[in-house]
Amino acid sequence: MNEVYDYLLNKSGVRYRDTIVLGISGGPDSMALLSIMLKLKSELDLVLIVAHVNHNVREESKEEEEYVRKYAKEIGVIFEGLSVKNWGDDNFENEARTVRYNFFEKIVREYNAKYLMTAHHGDDLIETILMRIVRGSTLKGYSGFSKCVGRDGYTIIRPLISVTKDTLVKYCEENGVKYYIDKTNLDDVHTRNRYRKCMLPFLKKEDPLVHEKFLKFSETLLLYNNYIDKEIKEVITKVFKGGVLDIPKFKELDYLIQSKIIYSILEKIYGDDLFIVTSTHVNLIFDLINKETPNSVVHLPNNVKVVRAYDEVSFDYEEEESNVYEIEINDVVNLPNGKNIEVVSSCEDTSNNTIRLNIDDITLPLYVRTRRNGDKMMVKGMNGHKKVNDIFIDSKISTKDRHVWPVVSDAENNIIWIPGLKKSKFDVEKGKKCDIILKYY
Repeated sequence: MNEVYDYLLNKSGVRYRDTIVLGISGGPDSMALLSIMLKLKSELDLVLIVAHVNHNVREESKEEEEYVRKYAKEIGVIFEGLSVKNWGDDNFENEARTVRYNFFEKIVREYNAKYLMTAHHGDDLIETILMRIVRGSTLKGYSGFSKCVGRDGYTIIRPLISVTKDTLVKYCEENGVKYYIDKTNLDDVHTRNRYRKCMLPFLKKEDPLVHEKFLKFSETLLLYNNYIDKEIKEVITKVFKGGVLDIPKFKELDYLIQSKIIYSILEKIYGDDLFIVTSTHVNLIFDLINKETPNSVVHLPNNVKVVRAYDEVSFDYEEEESNVYEIEINDVVNLPNGKNIEVVSSCEDTSNNTIRLNIDDITLPLYVRTRRNGDKMMVKGMNGHKKVNDIFIDSKISTKDRHVWPVVSDAENNIIWIPGLKKSKFDVEKGKKCDIILKYY
């Protein structure tokens, strides 16, 4: 574990008095990470925030949450928790991952943290790579996950990626670090657990340092992927413009470049959810491009559709009925995403969670609804219109969340505001006269 501490101290970029969010579940991996970060805290006077998600799928979940909360208080670090009561009908592992990272990012933003650290280790990397090879993925997908990933305004670091689960358990036992065991990790119903139970023991028996080989494999793939990405940037604008792919120009390219362009388009659409797109989906897109039928469509996960019209292919969303709510003065609207929009008399907030309006600039009444195909907004501080969907993509909103994210429009369907993300040109500066103040919370 000395190499982990050395990396954090000398190579990670962490500096004196930085603010860092730690994803802590209470298991041996994350508790080992917390233990190491406490040592680093004393050396660099760091501000640490423990972020814990209670999935409420086990009887012990509440006990673990309370322990992590109590322990954080004892060691003098900030605790932020999320308790999830209800889950959808989707794949639990995927949904839980999305919930965790959305929560972690929320805490990062609230505390203006520079780093988010998670306790993914070498065994996790092996499992992820094997699962994606079997399922089918991209060059980047086959690499699993990387040690360090830049995000919008912060960096995700996985400092334990070079060590094994056994090493972390041993560290906890030797250093008196209390931890909990998630019994669902033994349940064969989850795909990852089957790989952990059946594949890892065999690989480790063949080579006790197999995790180092997989890490090298991952890093090599990422190097190739990054190089190809640079090449693609020079080509993609010639064949893909305004969400439309030019088939004749696309077919002139080498297959490797074609494949990377398709994945680049999908990555822009799906963001962190790209892993739900399989090689089968991509093959269907290529069939759509190469077959003679001039008009056809391929349906992808999360209501994304790929439509061919003669020599063009467009990437769009299935039409869905919007949930429309009319906002009346002094009213509160409860939204499908669990949040609210309220008309308030005053507010000190100037963030994208609040907008100030003059009734002379808009046409009442105001509506809050989900986005519609073709929605555009004149973003404050920008010239011209910008597609609402592009704003979602730039803000890294998952495809699932885009379907319920609120959009505020006036009676003439002018997009006034995307709560939490962007305000339109109709926003009035704080301190100036306004007739309506809307707050999103």
